[in-house]
Amino acid sequence: MQTEMNMLESKLTQLVQLSQQLRAENHRLRQELAAAQSHDRQTEDKISNARARIERLLAQMPEEET
Repeated sequence: MQTEMNMLESKLTQLVQLSQQLRAENHRLRQELAAAQSHDRQTEDKISNARARIERLLAQMPEEET
């Protein structure tokens, strides 16, 4: 009976440790995801600004005569 209790306690300890590791990893992954999403938004803003500048420059160019 004592052996079974010791095994159960050991398994429970392992489960608690695994749970803590998974929580820490989940937290780290959420932070990485938030950083990646922020970077994506910044990149999209840069692309949008560049597109608008190019469109303004193209609008200022004289049209070719054929």
